[in-house]
Formats: sequence, C-alpha cells, structure tokens
Amino acid sequence: MQIEVICTGDEVLTGKIVNTNFSYMTQKLEDVGLAVRWGTTVGDDRETLLDAFLHASRRADAVIVNGGLGPTVDDLSQEIAAKAAGVDLVLNEEWLATMEAFFARRSRVMSSNNRKQAMLPATAEILDNPIGTACGFAMDIGKARFFFTPGVPRELRRMLEEQIIPRLLAKGGTPGAIHLKRFHSYGLGESHVDQLLQGVEELVPDGSAKLGFRAHYPQIETKLTVRGANHADIDQKLGPVIAEVRKRLGNFILAEDDDTLEGVILKALQRAEGSLALVETFTGGQMAARLLPLPGAEGVLRRGVVSRDLTQICDAVGLAGGEPLDITNETAEAVARAARRQSGASHALAVLIDLDTGPDRIDFGGTICIGIAAGDHVESRRSRILGGREWVRLGAVELGLDCLRRYLHGLPVSERIDFERN
Repeated sequence: MQIEVICTGDEVLTGKIVNTNFSYMTQKLEDVGLAVRWGTTVGDDRETLLDAFLHASRRADAVIVNGGLGPTVDDLSQEIAAKAAGVDLVLNEEWLATMEAFFARRSRVMSSNNRKQAMLPATAEILDNPIGTACGFAMDIGKARFFFTPGVPRELRRMLEEQIIPRLLAKGGTPGAIHLKRFHSYGLGESHVDQLLQGVEELVPDGSAKLGFRAHYPQIETKLTVRGANHADIDQKLGPVIAEVRKRLGNFILAEDDDTLEGVILKALQRAEGSLALVETFTGGQMAARLLPLPGAEGVLRRGVVSRDLTQICDAVGLAGGEPLDITNETAEAVARAARRQSGASHALAVLIDLDTGPDRIDFGGTICIGIAAGDHVESRRSRILGGREWVRLGAVELGLDCLRRYLHGLPVSERIDFERN
C-alpha cells in the first residue's frame, strides 16, 4: 500500500516549529509494517493545499493529513478537502454536540468560532478525538483514502494508534494480528548489530517476520515485527526468534519493549531493597535526571553530587584531602566508596570524566573512569570515547548507567563497546 503524509502549517514549513509529528507518524507506521512512500509539507495557502491534496489523491492509496483542523481562519483542511472531493462543507451536528459537551465538562463557554471545527465535508467519516475539539475525519479523494488529524501531538498520537492504523491495516489486507517486539541495546554500532542478527528473520519460515533498526546514539533499538493469523500464531513464531536475538546480543541488551535503562536499574535496586548515591562530572546531572522522575525513585536515590571540579567532588563526599587527585580508576573507586559511606546508600556510582582540551571536533574526546561501590566491594571501568563534547557527555551517561545495570545483574562491568578508542 502506497502511503503519503502531508503536514500543514506555515510554522512547520518555515521551521518555527520542529515537525516531530511527521517522525512520530512514520515510525509508528513502520513499526506495524506500513512504509510511508512520500512526505509533503505545505503552508496555510488554499491553492497550494488543494494542489497537494489532488496530487496525493492520484499517486497514493492512503494519505494522512496533519494539522489545519483548528477554529482559526488559517485552519483550512476541512474546506480544501471538500473542494478536492467536489462535495459540500456541512455542519456536523454530532460533532457540534460533542464539542459543546467537551466545554461543558470543563465549565467553559464554547467560542462561536469553534463551530468551524464541526464544518466537515459531506462524505466525511468522523475519527473521534476524546481529548480535544479538533474533529478528525476520513474520506475518499480520487483513488486515495484520506485521514485528517489534529496538529496537537497528544491528540494526533491517540487518533493514529487507536483509529487510523487499524483502518490502514484492514485496508491493506494485513493478517488479523501483528506484534512489535523491541530490544534496546548499548555498546554496539548499527552495522555490528545488523551483522550479529543476520538470518534471524529466517527462523520464521513463512516470511512474516521483519527486522529493523533505529539508531539514536548512544542506544540502538532493534525492532522485530511479526504478523500472524491471531495472537497464538504470533506467540508461536516469536518464541525462537526472541531467544535467538537475546543469545546473539547477550549482555548488550539493556531493556526490552517499553522498559528503559533507568527503569531496569530502579527495579533492580527496589528488588534488593537497595539505595543509590550518584557522583557525576561533566554530565550536568543527567544520570540523576533520568532516574529521579521515575515512580518510586524518591525511595531509592539518596544523594546526587554534580560538579566539574574534582576537588569539589572530593570535598562533597567527605574524601580526605591531600595531594591533588588525577582522574583514574583508583580515584573513581575512592569517590564511590566515600559517597556510599557518607550517604548511607547501599550502592554508589561515580562517573569521572577527564575531558580533552581544544576545539570540539570528531577527534576530540574524553577519558571516563567509573567506580561502583556496594558494601565492601568496589569495581571500576575505564573508557575513552571520541567525537566531540556532546558525544562524550551522552556516552558517559549511558556507559555509567549501563555499568551499574550490569553490576546489579551480576554481569561483567568491563566489556568492550564499539564506541571506545584506545
């Protein structure tokens, strides 16, 4: 099935708003085996919109239009859709009543210009929007089925997942069930993961399994999509493939599906009735920032220390003064021990970074020393990452958290990753 996505709005066209809706839609569609063939961005201009709709109606089987469903004069999607299909624009009493109830539940008075949102092409099928006033709708224009969606991200996402994707799958004659399994890994490059997983799809002999990757440094998401007649059929196909992926990627898999690295760490500490102290340099407190928002983190994270200055770090954790310290594994171990002792936490993680000096460029880098202390036991890990300040910062955050995950699960903390340099 040929799918096109049309995003509307002057702010999107000029770059004043970053078009995250487009990337979200294409990724969600790809996850269920629906590839987008064309992407078009159009401003708030009647003639240009009409031309885009008509052009898409001739070359695509399905078109998703995002934006232009609001109450203001520059929201043109309903009007131009009716014109492109050669039908009248009429007041939809059903959606008008839905909007009035929406405002009444919030003790607000509906503005008269909101009635514009209930003006729909005569042939439109309503796509419900339970969390907003912009009425989504579907209709035929030319040979294509068009789906009109609101520009507000949370409204778009719910409509896409609950209403549009099921309709597209039915239209494309997709088998009755589809499942997406995701593996999140750190430490392996995309080409390396691809090489390791060669032939995995062939474990499902009918060709209904598809492997895909999404690299977003420092992690890589491996996506396994399987189609089947029903969920039991999918489960039977998935079992051996999941086992093989886990076997081949091994310790580099840090989480699966909706789990995250920080979520896995928090659960492991909670199971052990443990607690954590963090010490960070150069990361800007990003390790703590990933853990603290999680439910239950307030009962686990005892203390966080953030500074670019190693002397201040040592003072903050109560490490005895003396000669100036260098950033080494031994220093990271000492800082972790002191942080654990001072905070009373069961575990402490120290990530110390010796950043290169000079211009930020591809051969710029930093040396990362990691210390983990738990009880009387301590482990450390040294790594050197090249690639600019932001690359080093992101890599240090991920490496530090991943080392803690490995430690908590009894895995080797020091296992060479693809991003390291000697």
